[in-house]
Amino acid sequence: MSFINENFLALQDSYLFSTIAKKVAKYTEENPEKKIIKLGIGDVTKPIVPACLEAMHKAVDEMGTEQGFKGYGPEQGYLFLRKAIVENDYQARGVDIQEDEVFVSDGAKCDCGNIVDIFSQNNKVAITDPVYPVYLDTNIMSGREIIYLPVTEENNFKPALPEEKVDMIYLCFPNNPTGTVLEKEELKKWVDYAKQNHSIILYDSAYESFITEDNIPHSIYEIEGAKEVAIEFKSYSKTAGFTGVRCAYLVIPKTLKGYTKQGEEICLNKLWNRRTCTKFNGVSYIVQRTAEATYSIEGKKQIRQNINAYLENAKIIKEGLEEGGFTVYGGVNSPYVWLKVPKGMTSWEFFDQLLEEVNIVGTPGSGFGKNGEGYFRLTAFATKENTIEAIERIKKWR
Repeated sequence: MSFINENFLALQDSYLFSTIAKKVAKYTEENPEKKIIKLGIGDVTKPIVPACLEAMHKAVDEMGTEQGFKGYGPEQGYLFLRKAIVENDYQARGVDIQEDEVFVSDGAKCDCGNIVDIFSQNNKVAITDPVYPVYLDTNIMSGREIIYLPVTEENNFKPALPEEKVDMIYLCFPNNPTGTVLEKEELKKWVDYAKQNHSIILYDSAYESFITEDNIPHSIYEIEGAKEVAIEFKSYSKTAGFTGVRCAYLVIPKTLKGYTKQGEEICLNKLWNRRTCTKFNGVSYIVQRTAEATYSIEGKKQIRQNINAYLENAKIIKEGLEEGGFTVYGGVNSPYVWLKVPKGMTSWEFFDQLLEEVNIVGTPGSGFGKNGEGYFRLTAFATKENTIEAIERIKKWR
């Protein structure tokens, strides 16, 4: 008899975005003449920029020669990419990160879920509510105790420190789904808490490229002491359009320690490296050369143009909804806009009406947690034309 991991039975029946996709597919099948505008899932619409395409083609050609062919690469990532990451994403901001503290992966979503492999099932985990479902679901799958940190209008969508000692803390800023941010002074409180309680912060910085305001950290390692308490996740998906290409990385400083039951300090970098070598064969050479090109002069320029276009869409959504009488948050340092649904409606009721009456797809806030009820997420990743049309439809409908 094969026994299952019964922790899976504690999950919701369906993953949030799978449920949305099924609803949209059913409505589209029944109404093929309708133009559906999707502002729900965070998938980009702008193609891979020319600098990255050029690097990709060059790498493909290399793979077709005996001299240039690459088989299994380093599980941690090729040194050329890790060096570019260190120089551009950290040293350029005055942060001292080394190449062997960077691990290239096939996506930040995978990293955020897989990282739990190196932590004890007995750890108590603090997770904000609402939250990106992967943080929560992967820890439920592992059977950990969850402490929820409410993120609400009352606290300006900035979670308070846990009232009890926790061992692991998930933070995402700029935040998904609310689009809100923490200033350096606010993030320092979390680093100080983690140091005092020997906790580990799992910091998802996938949207840092969308930050427009000063005093908002692009990396948690800009905060003094963070290298002793934090793992950072970053992604090329929303910046360079790698949602279908798949590439990301995480940083585990060698100063970051975990503990055995006997109290012995263990280097988490070493544990993750061992896990990576066992369970992962690395990201393809072609993809890593493509990612390297994001740091070229032309690559940076072209990607910044795309990010600015998404930020313009976010502004269109935010200002348009405000003109339409909605209360909205985010959309300034983030591609996400978090809106308050009309009184008397649940977030799923709002989803259904928006789909059926306005033909717009968004994401119900309750899908991100209990405190997301009464809210709704829209993304800025559609074309500008579709974004303008969508907001005009909503305003007219409202």
